Amino acid sequence: MLILGLETSCDETAAAVVKGTRTDGRDKLLACSNIISSQIEIHRAFGGVVPEVAAREHVKNILPVIGQALEQAGLDPQAPRGLDAIAVTIGPGLITSLLIGVETARTLSFAWDVPLVAVNHIAGHINANFLEPPVAADPQAARHRRNNIFPALALTVSGGHTLLVLMAGYGDYKILGETLDDAAGEAFDKAASLLKLGYPGGPAIAKSAALWRKKEIRPSSKNQDKRKSPSNAVILPRPMLGKNNYHFSFSGLKTALLYALQKDKHWRKRTAEYSHAFEEAVTDVLTAKTVKAARESRAKTILLAGGVSANARLREKLLALATERCPAVPVLMADLAYTTDNAAMIAAAAYFQARRQDFTDWPNLKAEADAEL
Repeated sequence: MLILGLETSCDETAAAVVKGTRTDGRDKLLACSNIISSQIEIHRAFGGVVPEVAAREHVKNILPVIGQALEQAGLDPQAPRGLDAIAVTIGPGLITSLLIGVETARTLSFAWDVPLVAVNHIAGHINANFLEPPVAADPQAARHRRNNIFPALALTVSGGHTLLVLMAGYGDYKILGETLDDAAGEAFDKAASLLKLGYPGGPAIAKSAALWRKKEIRPSSKNQDKRKSPSNAVILPRPMLGKNNYHFSFSGLKTALLYALQKDKHWRKRTAEYSHAFEEAVTDVLTAKTVKAARESRAKTILLAGGVSANARLREKLLALATERCPAVPVLMADLAYTTDNAAMIAAAAYFQARRQDFTDWPNLKAEADAEL
């Protein structure tokens, strides 16, 4: 099965062609192309995504990106023969951005007479784990990924979403927990803004925190003062960690960081230390809640997905805690190329929907800003 995927839920204009095959009851998904036109540099000046600007950029980029994705996959951009479906993100996301992808998909479906698959953005992130090549905890996990992986517990964490989802099978999702306020990625952006590290916040916080851990900017013992002594170390709370549920909350953590900075007149000299403390707090909560949910739901596999899943500290800590507390449960992580918003993940999710004949007629395809998983 050959699927053209489109993704325009926020500020990335993306198109991809994914080939799905099924042999002896096993599915294999290979991205023949995965093209992304990023708007990060445009929105950096505003400190975040401006919906109207994002939509205008999608209009300019969508057709060139699709043409490039088809050409790279060896298909004719004008009349691609062999396509079995066109998949597109319908939501959740920015409605002005979603509309560009949806209307483009509708038009191409009509013009090329190719069926449409409406894909939920969060489902796309989760299904990125089934694209080749996998990043697995160990060789055994790599072999395990196509055999008996369900029920699977997926942590989906990005700028707009933080969810714990239990999968009974492909396309069968049950939300166990979600953020009650800010998503983890949104919290990183706000923390980076407070620390004057720029946008996007996740990579900026991670880079700064890594410097602290490597001790590249810690003072020598000769110059060390009370402000930077262990007794004055930055300590931030772990919200919701003690609650007997699978929900998250990060707005209070952001406020705690703000108050800590207000009390510290010299915080600008300790930016990396504050970055480390914030990253540790967020990743501690994410990993602990995920492993707890995996154990209590008797999951056979843990999946990590979403833009924040590219965070090296999160990957390291989730693998370590899962190995300690549920060693028989492998941790599977999507390749870094498929963690941020991309169209290959949308086509991957569509593959399993198409197998079930879950198509949408082009006149009925609609964008839904608050689409539920």
